[in-house]
Amino acid sequence: MRDLLIVGAGPAGLAAAIAAQQAGLDYAVLEKGVLVNSIFHFPRAMTFFTTPELLEIGGLPFVTPFDKPTQWEALRYYRRVADSFGLRIELGVAVTGLRREPDGFVLEVSAAGENGASRSTRRPARHVVIATGYYDHPNRLGIPGEDLPHVFHYYDEPHAYYRKDVVVVGGKNSAAIAALEIHRAGGRVVLVHRGTALAESIKYWIRPDIENRIKDGAVAARFESRVVEIAPRHAVIEGPAGRETLPADAVFLMTGYRPNTTLLESVGVRIDPHTRKPGLAPESLETNVPGLFVAGSVAAGNETSRIFIESGRFHGEAIVKTIVARFR
Repeated sequence: MRDLLIVGAGPAGLAAAIAAQQAGLDYAVLEKGVLVNSIFHFPRAMTFFTTPELLEIGGLPFVTPFDKPTQWEALRYYRRVADSFGLRIELGVAVTGLRREPDGFVLEVSAAGENGASRSTRRPARHVVIATGYYDHPNRLGIPGEDLPHVFHYYDEPHAYYRKDVVVVGGKNSAAIAALEIHRAGGRVVLVHRGTALAESIKYWIRPDIENRIKDGAVAARFESRVVEIAPRHAVIEGPAGRETLPADAVFLMTGYRPNTTLLESVGVRIDPHTRKPGLAPESLETNVPGLFVAGSVAAGNETSRIFIESGRFHGEAIVKTIVARFR
């Protein structure tokens, strides 16, 4: 039985692993995908909104010649973190269940065996940290056609949409960036947003660009509108003018993401029905289930803009401090 198992190898999970290692705890990190899986699935040309110093964990410098680092630089930095500290990370290991035991927890995990077939095992631990983020779980619209192959909840790069009709749904940073990049790559873009205007949270250097492109007609916009149906070559929206059919070779549903609280709820963690925040002690980040902690954006519930890498990177230190004090 390990002292600690950490679910998720994002920045918050890695920071918790560093703190556990420095405290002498017997720990492991379980990650169903690749290292910093969410960042790996960010757009390839993405630039972070923050400075490199605010992405650092474990005191390891994030060296870059730019004011704001790129996605590629972040991937390289977190690989360096894992190697520099020699962190115990198991990749391709999915946690499928969590059970309370008298002396701790048992995690049901699934991983590929030698022949490629999935094999399940049980992993006991005295303490567990859930640091799974929210990027794996998009907010779905629940409309016909949402699962068609040309419909995406993630945006990568614009080249494939040259001379194509593209509908981008959303009114925040991700939607604005996707619309601008696809437009500049030669795509014909319509931005659909349910609000009366773009969100106030759009970054100051993005807002004038997207607003000017909408004003001059380079990016068409439909405000106070929502997509109600998607077909193989078009999308149907409803707005102030009634129903409208838009040509669509691709549809990007940039409607945000949410944390998955299934594991937490399975062992009795209280989840607020409105905010989806787990019940926890704010200083230690321990949930109402003793020995079970959360780190990173999972603690924010649906309010995903409240916790970023910049703040979530400190959660591990607080968690490990609580665990070590308990051992002593």
